Amino acid sequence: MAHSRSAKKRIRQNLKARVRNKAVKTHLKTRVKKFEAAVTAGDVTEARKQGLLLQRSFDKASTHGVVHPKMAARKKSRATLKLNALAQKGAGG
Repeated sequence: MAHSRSAKKRIRQNLKARVRNKAVKTHLKTRVKKFEAAVTAGDVTEARKQGLLLQRSFDKASTHGVVHPKMAARKKSRATLKLNALAQKGAGG
């Protein structure tokens, strides 16, 4: 157990940050699942809406240091590719 005041404060700060980061990561997973569900269902308008919300959530999380910026960029890019493929399939078929 920590003895100094600064170490005790650091433990408190880490606990708060861990709880906050867990909530944000859970939110991101929910956004990804909703986007994937819309893509799987073939609903272009809903997928587009969920895609924008997904991108916004990843941008905010990476800005606040919850997730790595390159990971956020990769997830956003892959989501955009899926959305474009869905829109192309909807327009072509």
